[in-house]
Amino acid sequence: MKRDGAAGQSGALDVKLWWLIVGRAAVSVLLLVASALWTGEWSKTAGRGALYIFATVVALTILYALALRFLSRLLLQAGIQLFADIMLVTWLVWITSDVYSPNKALYIIIISVASILLGPRGALLTALGCVIAFTALTLSATFGLVPHYGIAPFEISTVKSIQAIGFDDVAFLVVGLLAARLAERQSRSDVQLIAATQSLANLRALHERIVESIRSGVVTTDLQGRIYTFNAAAEEITGYRAEDVRGQEASIFFGELKEHTEESLRAAEAGEASPRFEADCLTSDGLRLRLGFTIFPLSLESGETTGFVITFQDLTQVRSLEETSRRQDRLAAVGRVAASIAHEIRNPLAAMRGSIQVLRSEVDGKSSQAELMDIILRESDRLNRIITDYLSYARPRSRMLSSVDLRELLTETFTLLRHSPEIRDGHTLEENLPEEPVMTDADAEQLKQVFWNLARNALQAMPEGGALRVELERAPSGRSRIVFTDTGRGMSPVQVERLFEPFSSTTGGTGLGLSIVYQIVREHGGTINVRSREGQGTTITIELPGER
Repeated sequence: MKRDGAAGQSGALDVKLWWLIVGRAAVSVLLLVASALWTGEWSKTAGRGALYIFATVVALTILYALALRFLSRLLLQAGIQLFADIMLVTWLVWITSDVYSPNKALYIIIISVASILLGPRGALLTALGCVIAFTALTLSATFGLVPHYGIAPFEISTVKSIQAIGFDDVAFLVVGLLAARLAERQSRSDVQLIAATQSLANLRALHERIVESIRSGVVTTDLQGRIYTFNAAAEEITGYRAEDVRGQEASIFFGELKEHTEESLRAAEAGEASPRFEADCLTSDGLRLRLGFTIFPLSLESGETTGFVITFQDLTQVRSLEETSRRQDRLAAVGRVAASIAHEIRNPLAAMRGSIQVLRSEVDGKSSQAELMDIILRESDRLNRIITDYLSYARPRSRMLSSVDLRELLTETFTLLRHSPEIRDGHTLEENLPEEPVMTDADAEQLKQVFWNLARNALQAMPEGGALRVELERAPSGRSRIVFTDTGRGMSPVQVERLFEPFSSTTGGTGLGLSIVYQIVREHGGTINVRSREGQGTTITIELPGER
């Protein structure tokens, strides 16, 4: 950290020296212009002296610039430049009436610059150097050791000259002390500022580490709901990276937030606990999540609200367990009803069907009685299928696990589907399957039932034709992913929510087909997710564990 601070100070001194070089050149130009305007009152020697000083400044400017470009000892360069400036000003004072020269005010500028470049000690040393140079010059001129320029010798009073010298020296020393004091205070302020900046940086790093270590998702937004920060847990839950969502609306994860934020603000003003909300969102992979979240206002010390903090958790598994529990309750009820149905209906239904078949064989095949009997036979078959669905859902047979190739099961299913009477002219079937086997431990017959039910439902959702596509691929962690996509009429959010509930049908069936699908997938340790929009088709994604 000290190394960084030293580097920062070096960079600042470098910039200050550039400003000193440029400023010195500008001041010399102004003095040359002034010399040209006042040449009539000065001696020719003074005019030539000002020109020589300007030429010297130009040469030194070039030399200083080269030194600053190629040499690294900046403090030494600053000291040399200030010493040279004292000599140049002393030369200028000498050729412009020495003790009475208006240019002696330039010493004050040099002292001030020294306090900026070299700090308190540099300001005092520079002030002392100015006093020595000015005193040596003016005393030498007063006692005739050097010639005067611009003033006749009889016009100079020795006593007044010494008084003026003493007054100027005291002024230079006072300016040096004041400049040193200001530089010291500035240095102390800089140290305090650096310490405060470092403390703020450490505090910010600490807060960032705390936020990143929280296992709940944390999102901060501005008042318009645009995302500002997105912690690691939020990335893990949603699958999105912070840089991809920063600046976007938080509603992509939590839905419309206006009412929720207003309710949270009212709770905060009343000193009550912030209410909990839930929303559905899609991960970066398109999987559906159920998020539970809380909104807290971000406020300044003045009480002004500047944004919001949203903390959230993934409730998908919790809600799935709750839904499974509810389905198990329904399953128990269906099991009791199914046992009664099997006993009370199936046997009489078989007797009725047998009797109708006997009667059907004794009547003319084209008579109205034969048509009515055919209707009875078809409806008895449909009733028998309903009872079979009830029994399959309520009393599923034991699983016979073995190593199966999902690719082969899907191929067999779609081969049967192509010869099914449910296929119409407008239907197209597409298979995107890998060339290598995709193995898993499962009951082959049950998985065929899953694929068959999903495919038939997709076809029934496309009564006027459309495309049904199945894809098989390897998912992360060695799992297998099967995706069924259709271009049918789609479903509303309410229909999607109730899709796997018993007796809930979107195609007019018994409402148990997809419930059986859900049950089989869950028993195999897999997951099933649905994405659908009305008029835009449906995508159902199944993930199954890999082969053990």
